[in-house]
Amino acid sequence: MASESNEPQKIQLYNFWRSSCSHRVRVVLSLKGLDYEYKAVNLYTNEHLDPEYEKLNPVKYVPTLVDGDVVVADSFAIVLYLDEKYPQNPLLPKDLKKKALNIQIASIVTSSIQPRQNFPIDIDFLEGRLDSHERLLWSQHHINKGFTALEKLLKDCAGKYATGDELLLGDIFLEPQIHAGITRFEIDMSKFPTLARLHDAYMEIPAFQAAIPEIQQDAPKAS
Repeated sequence: MASESNEPQKIQLYNFWRSSCSHRVRVVLSLKGLDYEYKAVNLYTNEHLDPEYEKLNPVKYVPTLVDGDVVVADSFAIVLYLDEKYPQNPLLPKDLKKKALNIQIASIVTSSIQPRQNFPIDIDFLEGRLDSHERLLWSQHHINKGFTALEKLLKDCAGKYATGDELLLGDIFLEPQIHAGITRFEIDMSKFPTLARLHDAYMEIPAFQAAIPEIQQDAPKAS
């Protein structure tokens, strides 16, 4: 009989409930049926700046995934790592054109939208320079610009999800950003009917429901 110390360790996800980067990784873990330990990192109290956390994630962001002796500290890298190691419900299609489209969707979210409305920009840079309304307008501008591009890219998509009837990489990156747009940044989704339709479709899927920020264990409890 194998000793207890030889049993595989549960995956650990260091994340923050409200982080859309954390959100997308939670979706992947759920879609792939992977049990994991939720390790909360409170960005509001600067837990990401703790020297012990910095040993795991030198850039001091969330999320960070620990899978045995493997540590991955970037959501895009985490998603690709999980998809290759745990191939059930694959996120990248074999078709090269569709694969490129999914990567393009993910890249628009991670490079053109999310960095311009995330914690370091909003709190570390804009706070003190702009008031809360001006900061909201800043975020809305960049989200609307990215959503306009995504809407044009996907308006003729055929299928239940972004690039067909299978949940793929693009979907994983779209929904957390759409959710943030609706719940945090007051985006008018009537301007983006394709994205709104996709959001409704995602919300019917248990893996997406389980990853919703507001129900995570470190989210503030409703009074």
